[in-house]
Amino acid sequence: MGAPSREDEEAKKMEAGGDTVGQKLDAGALFVLQSKGFGYAIPIDMIRSWLHCGYHLTTSIVAPPLLSLPFAFASLGWAAGLICLVIGAAVTFYSYNLISLVLEHHAQQGRRQLRFRDMATDILGPGWGRFYIGPIQFLVCFGAVVACTLLAGQSMKAIYLIANPGGTIKLYVFVAIFGVFMMILAQMPSFHSLRHVNLISLVLCLAYSFCAVAACIYLGSSKGAPEKDYSIAGANTRDRVFGVFNAIAVIATTYGNGIIPEIQATVAAPVTGKMFKGLCLCYAVVVTTFFSVAISGYWAFGNQSQGTLLSNFMVGGRAVIPEWLLLIIELFTLLQLSAVAVVYLQPTNEVLEGLLSDPKAGQYAARNVAPRVLSRTAAVALGTTIAAMVPFFGDMNALIGAFGFLPLDFAVPAVFYNVTFKPSKKGAVFWLNTTIAVVFSALAVVASVAAVRQIILDANSYKLFANV
Repeated sequence: MGAPSREDEEAKKMEAGGDTVGQKLDAGALFVLQSKGFGYAIPIDMIRSWLHCGYHLTTSIVAPPLLSLPFAFASLGWAAGLICLVIGAAVTFYSYNLISLVLEHHAQQGRRQLRFRDMATDILGPGWGRFYIGPIQFLVCFGAVVACTLLAGQSMKAIYLIANPGGTIKLYVFVAIFGVFMMILAQMPSFHSLRHVNLISLVLCLAYSFCAVAACIYLGSSKGAPEKDYSIAGANTRDRVFGVFNAIAVIATTYGNGIIPEIQATVAAPVTGKMFKGLCLCYAVVVTTFFSVAISGYWAFGNQSQGTLLSNFMVGGRAVIPEWLLLIIELFTLLQLSAVAVVYLQPTNEVLEGLLSDPKAGQYAARNVAPRVLSRTAAVALGTTIAAMVPFFGDMNALIGAFGFLPLDFAVPAVFYNVTFKPSKKGAVFWLNTTIAVVFSALAVVASVAAVRQIILDANSYKLFANV
């Protein structure tokens, strides 16, 4: 056997709690983001490594917020909606590959970066990691946990109403029930331990997407089909303009990830090529599900598309598609939401373990198990409480996309690449990346204003613990 490569040595250092970005690994990185598979000798194990990466990527991107795409189309129309969907796919695939290339470059130099804030600290300076990237990523990922908990509660309520029409149990009760389930699921120790859960999640997202498409075709071609109006939603020009930016934020949320470095940290060294394969797997699912749901949903409901397509399938508490089909869609959605929520809980788990656990003690030592259980339970309890108090998924979805996913997933990767590799200013790569960074930074600002404006406009209908 030849001498071990630099990446192999870096993998050994990580598993032993070695140096990363000039610092000893804390318990969060060591336990939550641990890399598995070092020393694989046979091809099948190497295949599993990139497949696991593909499962994580698919669960973090292809999630029930894709059911909001017809709602985004209602503010954009056919042409602009399809253009934004194509641009979102192209830019995020490109941007996620840029992040992977930057991570591989630093790993080859002996500095394997495991977290988004590690990248910002090493590339832009400690202030960027501590005061910008780190807080935004934490808030966005925790916001995704809240949104998943809320949407899961709504799915549970829909299932309840199918089985018991006219039932009186409130939404917040279902949110609380899902929160208790999440407290158990949150105890899975590391990102790597979710690989089989995320494989099931991949299958589930395909299943409920195809069922949703079938439901839209069924309803849209039936005698009692809703009237199809494809004019842009909005009472006046100002509302329509802000609606466009709100829709862009929704699409950004749908394509958003925010945890690419954390996912790549779970890949066994050498990581070269594995993230690209994982992204190809993920985007095969993305294209299949996003476009089919967006097109069929907007075709069936036009500008009457609700914040989530599931809301269009129930009118006045009763199903407008076959109940068995709605039940399958809601059940598959509910199951995948549990996987998505626990994936986006990982950055929170990593921060909490870094603060409360001892890296010198074993991962399953009593010294570390007790604070892990208590802190993760408390984090889920907080997210569940917020979801029950403010149950308005559409507005929450837009704000998360505008404030977090647009800068993190569209603008920042291009900046990281240009600063790291310093491409020639005479070349196309430099100007392409600069254009992406400038355009999507501006969109993030405007879309954030539009999302906040929409929340203010809808504030009159807001009621804590509302039963929506």
